[in-house]
Amino acid sequence: MNYKILVNKEYPYNKETFNNVILKKIINDIGEEYLLEKRTLKAYLDLKKDLEKDNITIVINSGYRSIEDQIDTKNKYLSIFGLDYTNKYVAEPGSSEHHTGLCFDISIMIDNKVVDEYDDLKPYMDIFESIMTKLKDYGLILRYPKGKEKITGYNYEPWHYRYVGKATAKIITDNNLTLEEYNELYNKSGVLLVNKPKGLTSRDVVNEIGRVFDTKKVGHNGTLDPMAEGLLVITINKATKINELLTCTLKEYIAEVKVGVETDTLDLEGEVVKSSSKRVSKDMIEALFNNFPREYLQEVPKYSAIKVDGKKLYEYARSNKDIELPKRNVIIKELELLDYKEDYFKFRCVVSKGTYIRSLIKDMGDYLDIPCTMSGLLRTRQGKFKLSDAFNLDDVSINSTLITISNALDIEIKEIDDKDYKKVINGAVINNNYNIKDKVLFIKDNKEIAIYQNNNQKLKCYKMIDKI
Repeated sequence: MNYKILVNKEYPYNKETFNNVILKKIINDIGEEYLLEKRTLKAYLDLKKDLEKDNITIVINSGYRSIEDQIDTKNKYLSIFGLDYTNKYVAEPGSSEHHTGLCFDISIMIDNKVVDEYDDLKPYMDIFESIMTKLKDYGLILRYPKGKEKITGYNYEPWHYRYVGKATAKIITDNNLTLEEYNELYNKSGVLLVNKPKGLTSRDVVNEIGRVFDTKKVGHNGTLDPMAEGLLVITINKATKINELLTCTLKEYIAEVKVGVETDTLDLEGEVVKSSSKRVSKDMIEALFNNFPREYLQEVPKYSAIKVDGKKLYEYARSNKDIELPKRNVIIKELELLDYKEDYFKFRCVVSKGTYIRSLIKDMGDYLDIPCTMSGLLRTRQGKFKLSDAFNLDDVSINSTLITISNALDIEIKEIDDKDYKKVINGAVINNNYNIKDKVLFIKDNKEIAIYQNNNQKLKCYKMIDKI
């Protein structure tokens, strides 16, 4: 469930978006029955319990409403006040977030009397303000704050609260944002280039980016080990759907090699399994770089996440279980020696997807007949993305520029016509009237909709990105 989704006059309620909402019943202190989404209800009950410690009693007086309820309410207002049906002051059916079950209104109890929005609240504003200080602790926000009326389209309502989750509530409250402002700032999709520092896993970086952008929809392609650094291509929100297309590209690395040692992990963080006092000479290193095969079957490291019989290789390794390591065909597109000493050398390489630089270095050691281990690794390029364009992790913020899906992909882009759009948003096959040879990214009104692929002169859905 997307608890951060915006529902207002510009972004009306969409039943499909909330089709998995679980509504729970609550009977308030005066016997009235309401429905709330289950986490929203828990937040309300936890808030209510906390406030009782301060001798503040709140009572829910409005929760979930159906669209039919809003239609009936609107018709009643039109009839009573003689308003025109298009009057801008009357909420259109579907514009109320009460349809989501994620918001509720409260009253306060004063001397066993219910005080709500229809009463003079001025004498009790200090109570409401006290309540507001606790909202974020329970994942709640004040939906219509004071001073933000032009943004929300509603007057200040100190009794109207909305559940968004604790992390989001903290961001909104601490930065004095409305949900509209939060949506504009944080509802972003695209590709982010990050310079991964040593000592962090790729997952660590993903988790940090997810925290900054307040989303769990973050992915990466091309894992870097903790000791490695350099370019990590991160995908955020809708861009996670194009991960596999970004991975299928050449990668460039600068690697450093310790000569005379081989470890079980094929890098300096592992246990030494081979050692030698032999050193490399100029002739040996030149022969290596001139004659090393540019395409061959490379054995996957035993400390890797490749699965065999449903189990990751590093799990076998940690259990001291021997297993035949799979091999992959790899292409060494470019290989350049940058520096060398008797016990060390450094090189640049451009390799195909799936190439392990640790294994490449081991294979170089086999060629030299001297054990070798990776001592450093820097990824400088992946496809068209360059390390020089990447953000340092500490500098990433919600304002960091994302590469759009359209600019990230190297495929044709076509504006889809209205007739085909209705089919595409449902994933239907369409005729190849666009003369597409392989894949196409369909856009509509500057929004990426779907990726389609040519299949016998019919275009079939490869990946759905979004619906307008």
